[in-house]
Amino acid sequence: MNKVKQQIHYCCDDTMRGNVKGQNITVAVLDTGMAAHPDLKGRILAFYDCVNHRHGLYDDSGHGTHVGGIIAGNGVLSQGRLAGMAPEAKLAAVKVLDAKGEGDVAQILEGIRWIRKNYNRFRIRVANISVGAKLDLDEEKERSLIQAVEMLWDEGITVIVSAGNYGPEEGSVTVPGNSRKVVTVGALEEHGMKNVCSGAGPTSQCIVKPELVAPGYQVLSCNSLYRKNRIPYIRKSGTSMATPVVSGAAALFLSKYQDAANVELKLAFRETCEQQQSGRNQGWGLLRVDRMLDMWR
Repeated sequence: MNKVKQQIHYCCDDTMRGNVKGQNITVAVLDTGMAAHPDLKGRILAFYDCVNHRHGLYDDSGHGTHVGGIIAGNGVLSQGRLAGMAPEAKLAAVKVLDAKGEGDVAQILEGIRWIRKNYNRFRIRVANISVGAKLDLDEEKERSLIQAVEMLWDEGITVIVSAGNYGPEEGSVTVPGNSRKVVTVGALEEHGMKNVCSGAGPTSQCIVKPELVAPGYQVLSCNSLYRKNRIPYIRKSGTSMATPVVSGAAALFLSKYQDAANVELKLAFRETCEQQQSGRNQGWGLLRVDRMLDMWR
């Protein structure tokens, strides 16, 4: 087992987390929806559909369910072996992308407005946005997206955003990951990775991005088609998978340190990440959950 695989393992191991499992924390997931997977049963508090305006859980892509499993799957179908980062955290699923994983800015903004309206009701402390607009986005739409995620941040919600997969050239972080306030996540470079090129900074305002990296290659998580094909887990790769690793870590931190503000959490990421000898565009370095949870005794 190499160092990266060990990192994933001990992030999700009960002996490492102790009794900290994301209790009393809700993570909002802006994505393609969420399926009723057994590993998430009873912990999806809300579902809001900005695309088709349907009621009831569904995920016609599978991307959002995979992301949700990385954050909060309890691993019931694997006897706990494939539990997510914060297996007792709750989720609020907001569908902003269609079956192809595509969406427009208006839908994403609608989803963000829903979070702002409901974050107290559902105790939302973290927003996971494994979504990135292309680099040629209209300037007005870019400003609108950045302003929207920064308003969430200003409300006290920790916003975790993917860096996108358009790297590794400079200035290739997708919107709204180029916001100066949010925490932007890249995928850790691993042997054998192909076509997973994390977006890189600096931004046009000379801000270093991403802030940190996390494992995002061939990650096993919940399969939205489980009820149909009886395959409980599937593998996906990209910054979309690295981002919920960090969101789950945020849920653990906020569960242990419930009075911590999002700026303190961002500082905790910075102070506890581990720089890698190889790999570009890693910002502060590799997420270290063990260090984060022991930061304040």
